[in-house]
Amino acid sequence: MRTAATARNGLAGLIAVGAGLAAGEVTAAAVSSYASPFYAVGSFLVDRAPAPVREFAIDTFGTNDKPVLLWGIAIAVVVLAIIAGIAERRTVPIGSALIVAFGAFGVLAALHRPTSDMWYAAPSLVAAVVGILVLRGLRGFLWSGSSPGGRMRGSATRQQTGPNGGAAVEKPQSDGNRDLSRRQFGVAAGVIAAVSVAGAFIGRQVSTMGDVVADRKRVRLPRPSRAAAPIPAGTDVEIEGITPFVTNNADFYRIDTALQVPKLTTGEWKLRIHGMVDNEITLDWDDLMDMQAEEKIITLTCVSNEVGGNLAGTARWIGYPMKTILERAGVQDDADMLFSTSVDGWTSGTPLDDVTDGRDAMLVIGMNGEPLPLEHGYPVRQVVPGLYGYVSACKWVVDWEITRFDKAEAYWTKRNWGVKGPIKTASRIDRPEGLSRHPVGDVVIAGTAWAQHRGIAKVEVRVDKGPWNTATLAPEYTNDTWRQWFWTWPATAGQHTVYCRATDVTGAVQPEQRVAPIPDGATGWHNRVFRIE
Repeated sequence: MRTAATARNGLAGLIAVGAGLAAGEVTAAAVSSYASPFYAVGSFLVDRAPAPVREFAIDTFGTNDKPVLLWGIAIAVVVLAIIAGIAERRTVPIGSALIVAFGAFGVLAALHRPTSDMWYAAPSLVAAVVGILVLRGLRGFLWSGSSPGGRMRGSATRQQTGPNGGAAVEKPQSDGNRDLSRRQFGVAAGVIAAVSVAGAFIGRQVSTMGDVVADRKRVRLPRPSRAAAPIPAGTDVEIEGITPFVTNNADFYRIDTALQVPKLTTGEWKLRIHGMVDNEITLDWDDLMDMQAEEKIITLTCVSNEVGGNLAGTARWIGYPMKTILERAGVQDDADMLFSTSVDGWTSGTPLDDVTDGRDAMLVIGMNGEPLPLEHGYPVRQVVPGLYGYVSACKWVVDWEITRFDKAEAYWTKRNWGVKGPIKTASRIDRPEGLSRHPVGDVVIAGTAWAQHRGIAKVEVRVDKGPWNTATLAPEYTNDTWRQWFWTWPATAGQHTVYCRATDVTGAVQPEQRVAPIPDGATGWHNRVFRIE
């Protein structure tokens, strides 16, 4: 009996907190998606988690780190909601106090978002009020079935004279009150749960999408004044199992700190350029449309990429030279950093020399012939060849401050990552797959190598502890893109380990020593083990 009562109390807490969060999502739809209690708390935790925790999440879960975090928060909310339901008392509202604490944390987290104003507190406040009202209401149905002293009314007794006028006999009263209160609880809980699910879904859809999907559909990319050079025949060797030279948008890696994709339309977008400049300016979407767009093919790489990892990709980018835009503002001579800020508050610090030295550093609006996908920075992002994304590839960019490295620290450099982030020379085996089996005879070993803004000069392959063999390199498109390579091995029976290493055009050879990606990029020879039989 006590177990069943405890379960009902816990269920009351779970539904109450769920209803509160749903009300918070609906309110956030009218304020900002960043004010959502659930996501505000998640972002708050991401921003303030110790560096070892973040690095563990990236190393362990890779691109799944955000879903894992959100599921972890959801599980914690479920546990705490059940505790709140069980702890609630008619005269000592412990559970309600816990919900107040949840709400206060949500308010704190929302007000710490970079775009916040006083209204960001509203969703968490509404969530707390609704949660308390629902909890008290649901528990009220259960309290109505018990006496003030804690005994169930259905267990109360009354006296009745015996058949011979003897001593009174105790008989139980009807269980009707208790059954009625349970039925009322069940109906109310079911209705509230259904309404909460529907409200949360609608609120999230409105809050996170709004007009941005329709806005993206309306965008027509400008015809570039300088189209990307044609890709020479053979640049994509088209060997089965090798990574394509150009990466589809759907397959392009995504790494960022945003728990929800920022919502920013072309009408809302503006880029403020200020700091150590002669002329502070602000660009809007129409200003970009009045400029001459260019198209470039560039390979991007994430600093979190492990040896042999897939956090690299190549795309056709349409955008505007960052150097030209900075010239309009007039960068002062002693400035050395472009401090970029995303609409969600994330920041990167890019060496100005790497933006203005003639490389194809771009303010991008298009990716592979279509407007930027929402998760890749729509409507505007940065692409700077030769630098890892954490110091250069600011998505949803809305602010450029021209400053110095000794005056400002970006998001990851505050957390002791490398300051300037040049991409290290790397190579990867794409085929054969690890632990695969192949017949004796010719086996094609193939893969990809990159050293952006330097270029790949050579890739070598070694079987077991044998000599290094020079692989055939596909034609180089530019020194800002990766190169495919392949080597045919007359395979002999047995289990074998194949290694690869690259040499860039400066003569630097990819080092053998394995170094973790953090703080400034991984090193080491990639290898795969397979069996010939």
